[in-house]
Amino acid sequence: MFDESEEIHPLFAGAPSSTEFKKLRKRIVRETREAIDAYGMVEPGGKWLVCLSGGKDSYTLLAVLHELKWRGLLPVELLACNLDQGQPGFPATVLPQFLTEKGVPHRIEYRDTYSIVVDKVPANRTYCALCSRLRRGHLYRIAREEGCTAIVLGHHRDDILETFFMNLFHGGKLSAMPPKLVNDEGDLYVYRPLAHVAEEDCERFARAMNYPIIPCDLCGSQDGLQRQQIKRMLDEWESRAPGRRQKIFRALTNMNPSHLLDPRHFDFAGLTLPEREN
Repeated sequence: MFDESEEIHPLFAGAPSSTEFKKLRKRIVRETREAIDAYGMVEPGGKWLVCLSGGKDSYTLLAVLHELKWRGLLPVELLACNLDQGQPGFPATVLPQFLTEKGVPHRIEYRDTYSIVVDKVPANRTYCALCSRLRRGHLYRIAREEGCTAIVLGHHRDDILETFFMNLFHGGKLSAMPPKLVNDEGDLYVYRPLAHVAEEDCERFARAMNYPIIPCDLCGSQDGLQRQQIKRMLDEWESRAPGRRQKIFRALTNMNPSHLLDPRHFDFAGLTLPEREN
């Protein structure tokens, strides 16, 4: 379907013509469509604020969503958005130039959250929680100003797995990143259409497309983060048993409450033996 027509969205201009890349592209598109359908992400009259950080994942998300819309398979309006958080040396012209050249509707917002995070977070503590909270607040505001129905994030399968193990090891709960949720105010959806896509595929795709990657100078600059430790653990498991990540991910979609221990999700007290016939 995706290679029958010579027309392509500008975000795919210059794409490699190799069979390997075409298979990669089709797999990412298929898995994204599967997640969108499985979790009911398309709402009537939808307008999505597609959050673009300049990393490999958000570039992949942007390209795939525009490809689906280009093919008439995603009946929503898309608006790309980058929040320039004021990191020193941030190449502020890269994303506006890229989006303009590709004909992608977009909004660039400057808010110096970098200084707030660096000032408020004590030495040797991670920036991620405060940085994420400040960023999300601005994105919610922008979505409302633009009349959007949803904020769309580039978290992929591996992000979900890492969050699951962080909550398991450090939070004492079975919880991960949901592919779809409603914000606390109840007026916006939050979607993660790459929920089924492997990080390795995002990296291979963005590298093959030669997208202008912008590194993160906040959490990406810190060593020894819990998430990095979890990632190394999963890498080691994957090297010993290829496919381990996907099996764990599949387990998250196949929960059996009666075989866990939370009485809020299964009525253990009400579980009784069937009456025996005399």
